[in-house]
Amino acid sequence: MNKFYITTPIYYVNDRPHIGHAYTTCAADVLARWHKAKGEKTFFLTGTDEHGIKVQQAADKSGKNVQDFVDENAQTFKDAWQKLNVQYDNFLRTTDEKHIKAVQAAVQALYDKGFIYKGQYEGLYCVSCEQYKFEDDLIDGKCREHNEKPVLMKEESYFFKLSQFEKILEEKISSDELKIEPPERKNEVLTFLKSGLKDISISRKNVKWGISLPFESSQTIYVWIDAFLNYLTGLGWDGENKIPPTPPLKRGEGWGDFWPPDVQLMSKDILRVHATIWTALLLALELPLPKEIYVHGYFTIGSQKMSKSMGNVIWPEDLVQKFGGDGARYLIMSSLAWGQDGDVTRERFTEKYNADLANGLGNLISRVAKLSQNAKIKNQNDSAKLKNDKIQKLFGELKFKEILDEIWGQIAWANKYIEEKKLWELVKSDPEEGKKVLGELLGLISEIGEELAPFMPATSEKIKEILASGKIELLFPRF
Repeated sequence: MNKFYITTPIYYVNDRPHIGHAYTTCAADVLARWHKAKGEKTFFLTGTDEHGIKVQQAADKSGKNVQDFVDENAQTFKDAWQKLNVQYDNFLRTTDEKHIKAVQAAVQALYDKGFIYKGQYEGLYCVSCEQYKFEDDLIDGKCREHNEKPVLMKEESYFFKLSQFEKILEEKISSDELKIEPPERKNEVLTFLKSGLKDISISRKNVKWGISLPFESSQTIYVWIDAFLNYLTGLGWDGENKIPPTPPLKRGEGWGDFWPPDVQLMSKDILRVHATIWTALLLALELPLPKEIYVHGYFTIGSQKMSKSMGNVIWPEDLVQKFGGDGARYLIMSSLAWGQDGDVTRERFTEKYNADLANGLGNLISRVAKLSQNAKIKNQNDSAKLKNDKIQKLFGELKFKEILDEIWGQIAWANKYIEEKKLWELVKSDPEEGKKVLGELLGLISEIGEELAPFMPATSEKIKEILASGKIELLFPRF
């Protein structure tokens, strides 16, 4: 049996999830469902990144104990994913004791292997993205991502020999041994590598909310090192590089049954650290690299960057409350083309919901179900399988919006076909021909239901129920 292991980044718990987080997580859920439907042994990992100065500062600002703060905010992610019908196999929190012990074991192993040394760090650090910065990373002295000035840091620190992996990473990415998609993101990383990698500080003396260094407890492990290792610990890895370790996460399945990841999904702001630091850590630990890193774009809101200060953040729970879980999943997944940014607004979401779901899919099913009920005809294709080769190909390329565009092309064709045939008249004037056309449409709707299953699982099940029972149900009320 083939296996499929997919990951999202783990999300900072300094705030609750927004639609950018929801896109990555829903995309992973879509892929996991598709691979499970193909009979593959599938594992989908997500979780929360709960250490570091940014989280500490957010907890202090809220007036809460930091552990209470991360507990509450981690739950907001779990709640959001439940509302969006996301079915992960494990939700990893970096404050979990097993994760902490495994991270310490891994860092100790790196130290013992000679990849970590003591030094003095002096440089710039962006608190918002928890990343070290160089002058050429900045625009007008500010972080490109957060438009804020990084702080100047000077402290004793331990360093990881990242520079040692520059050439081998360039080779593995160039050859697609580590595949990065889309191609422009691969080129971005290769250009970055050509500028040279510098050793990075992997400990913080003045950050107390973190995992203690195993060989110097006065320092904590850099939050990104802690976070990267979740991709291993989330499978039950204990910090040893033997395959497989014990105990396994599932009965009869060690972490080595799933490693390496087949796809790691992420947004473009964290590509560089994944393509360099994360992969170098794996090479140092003598573990296989991920097969593919897939990078998606950002959501902008009315052509502006999404930010709380501007009051334009769209929260996934709000979309679920208005449009339902499947409605929200569709709107989120259909709004980003492959590797590109997507501009959305609340008003456009409502327009798209009405056009595509209420007037498109919902109207098609309602019309055909009603006409079929009156004509006393039932769907004969009750075991539809995904047969569309184009959709199969697009799934392999992770082109989610393009898959939905293909499905909605079928929906538009079917609605147009009903109009051209004047089916409501045809079933009366020529019952045999009317039944034939209805049979075709019922078969097509059955296939559409199967194609939608990874994206809109509840809707897919409802379509099956409607086709099987003939009971007419309003799937998507208009707004």
